[in-house]
Amino acid sequence: MRFEWFVAQRYLLSPYRPAVLRLVTLMSVMGVAAGVATLVIALSMNTGFRETLQDRLLGVTAHISLTRPGSGGIKSYEEMATKLAATPGVRSVTPAVYQTVLLSFGGEARGVVIKGVDPERELKSDEALQRIVAGKLDFSPDADGMDGLLIGKQLAGEWKISPGDYVTITSPQGRLTPFGLFPRTRRFRVNGVFDSGFYDYDENWCFLTLAAAQGLAGAGDLVNVLEFRLSQPERAGQIAKEIQRAVGRGFSVTTWMEANHALFRALRLEKLVTAIFIGLITFVAGLNILVVLSMTVTDKARDIAVLRSMGARREQIRKIFLWQGITIGAVGTITGLLLGYTFSLVSGSYHLIPLDPQVYAVPNVPFHPSLFDGLWIAAVAMAISIGATILPARAAVRLLPVEILRFE
Repeated sequence: MRFEWFVAQRYLLSPYRPAVLRLVTLMSVMGVAAGVATLVIALSMNTGFRETLQDRLLGVTAHISLTRPGSGGIKSYEEMATKLAATPGVRSVTPAVYQTVLLSFGGEARGVVIKGVDPERELKSDEALQRIVAGKLDFSPDADGMDGLLIGKQLAGEWKISPGDYVTITSPQGRLTPFGLFPRTRRFRVNGVFDSGFYDYDENWCFLTLAAAQGLAGAGDLVNVLEFRLSQPERAGQIAKEIQRAVGRGFSVTTWMEANHALFRALRLEKLVTAIFIGLITFVAGLNILVVLSMTVTDKARDIAVLRSMGARREQIRKIFLWQGITIGAVGTITGLLLGYTFSLVSGSYHLIPLDPQVYAVPNVPFHPSLFDGLWIAAVAMAISIGATILPARAAVRLLPVEILRFE
C-alpha cells in the first residue's frame, strides 16, 4: 500500500476523529450522492419524455409531408407517389386527405380532424391503425351504404361511442345550391376504436377512406398531402431536400423535426436548465469536501509537521489530501449512480408515477436512463471533488514544521 493512500485512509476512517469532522464527512458523501442521484433521475426522465414523445409521434405522423399550398390539392398523386417511392431511404409513400369537420353524436358536437386514407397502405405505416381496442379495422359500408369510420379511444370514452353507433360529420366545404351554400353532411358508422398512445390524436382524430374524405371535401380526385415514412427518420432533412429537387417548385416539403421543432427545443432547453440547477447540489457538496479537508488540515497539523520532519515530501503531503477528496467523491458518486439508476429502472418498468394524459400526453412518467449521461455526471462530480482538495492541500503543504513543533 502506498504511503499517501495509507495515511489518507487512516485520516478518513480513524475512530478518534472529532465527531463534528465525522459528521461533516458523512454529509459530504451524502451531498455528492444526492446530487448525482437527482441528476441521473432528472435526466433519465427528460430523455424518457423526449424519446417517448418522439416514438409516438413517428408512429402516427409522417416523417416527411409533401403538400402543394394554394392549389387545392395534389393531382396525379398516384403517379407521383410511385415515382417518389424510389427515393433512397423512403420506406413508403401514402396519399391522405386532412380536413377539420364538425362531428355530432347524441346531441353533442365538436370539431375533429378527419384523415382520409387508403386502408391497405396506411395499415403498413401508421401504428394507430394497428392498435384497435374495440370493434375491428374495417371501413366497409353497412347495409344502407353508410361508410365506416374509426375514432380515437379518448373520444369514444368521453361520448360513450361504441362500434356500431352512427355519427354525423359536417364539412365546411359546402355545395352550391339555388338557395346558397350548404355544408356537406354525411352519416358514418363507427366500426372501430383505435388507441394511438397519444392523447391529442385519440381525442381529436378520426380515420375514414380516401374516397369518403374526398366526397366530404368536394374537391374530386385530389389529396392535400403525400406522407413519407423513412427507414431512418433521423435522415428526414437530407431526404426532404432530394424530394424537393424531384418535385420542383410549387410544392412544400416539411419534416417531422420541423413540424415539432418547438416541442423538442423546449425539451432540450429543459434538460440543460435541469442539469445546471441540480448540478449546484453537487457543487455545494464539493464545498463540504473543502470544509472537511480544511478541518482535517487544522486537526492534523501536528501529524503533518511530524511527517515533514521525518522526510515526507511536499508532493506526498499534497497527495494525502488529494486521496481523501477522491475517496469522498468516489463513494458519493458511486452511491448516487446506484440510487439514481435503480430508481429510474424500477420506476420506468413498473410505471410508479402516473400522469394526467390530457396535460402530458403520456399516462405515466417515462424513465430512460442513459449510459452517456451517467458517465459525464460521474466525471463532473469527481472533478468538483478533486477541485475541492486544491486549497486544503496547498494549506497543508505550506505548514512549517518548525513553527508547529516549536513548543512540543
